Amino acid sequence: MNQLSSPVAAPQGSGFGATLRTDQWWLGPLATGSLLLAFLIYSTIAAFIGGNYWVPGTNYLSPFYSPELWGTSPHAIFGIAPSWWPTGILPFSAALLILGGPAGFRLTCYYYRKAYYRSLWFDPVACAVGEPRKSYWGENSLPLILWNLHRYFLYLAIIFVFVLLYDGILAHFFPVNADGSAFANYHFLANGQPNPAFNAGGPLEPHHHVFGMSLVSLTLLINPLLIAGYTFGCHSLRHLVGGKKDCFSCGNPVRFKAWSFVSFLNRNHAVWAMASLVMVGFADIYVRLVAMGIWPQVRFF
Repeated sequence: MNQLSSPVAAPQGSGFGATLRTDQWWLGPLATGSLLLAFLIYSTIAAFIGGNYWVPGTNYLSPFYSPELWGTSPHAIFGIAPSWWPTGILPFSAALLILGGPAGFRLTCYYYRKAYYRSLWFDPVACAVGEPRKSYWGENSLPLILWNLHRYFLYLAIIFVFVLLYDGILAHFFPVNADGSAFANYHFLANGQPNPAFNAGGPLEPHHHVFGMSLVSLTLLINPLLIAGYTFGCHSLRHLVGGKKDCFSCGNPVRFKAWSFVSFLNRNHAVWAMASLVMVGFADIYVRLVAMGIWPQVRFF
């Protein structure tokens, strides 16, 4: 009779990066970490610039600055910088008022936690690879216990999806004067400085809007669609529509269809997360470069 051999533990190295793996396990963390760092650095700089986030003569608005509560563009809901802003300490930027919502949602996201735990914190950097420390902190104490706020950031993220979708649709309507020329009588320039050509006696609003399409407007429309795919595939939303249920299809087919839809998106949650991250960054870059006159907007009609 053959005897089963006793189980043998897989050999493991010790110390950071020690491993017996022979594959290129480091490529994934390296690529992910590089992308996350690049986005973090760029988005921080873009948020503090406070100018060139909209394009005069169009309805283009950077997703980093939307919804624009206060600001110098015609999209601002409450006018220019609020009086309570400490301009002597921190220069005003409309992005600083709203970026906490989407940033908090991504920071606490289950997928992103895995991504930056591995690629930036090296905890762990990969399966069967040595870590820089031996202790395990978990997420039961500060600051990581705050990651449980993800389910609440979800509600804000859903609002942002519809705000950006509105912006994407609005970007296809171009403000014009009565003679059909592009409206340009704005109080401020794209860089936030007062417009020296502003005519107080001229039309203060465009006569009407004409439908058109450009590469920028398509970018601003695709952006919220990718963000929607990421947001509506969220693990917390999946639990919200289908959690604590033993039978999804029993007596509530709407709930089952909602759970099935969220589950469908959730299967590729990492793809949606990274694609939407790249697109929202590109959308801001594109709007910014068009506002600065560096890139053309490529108007189709």
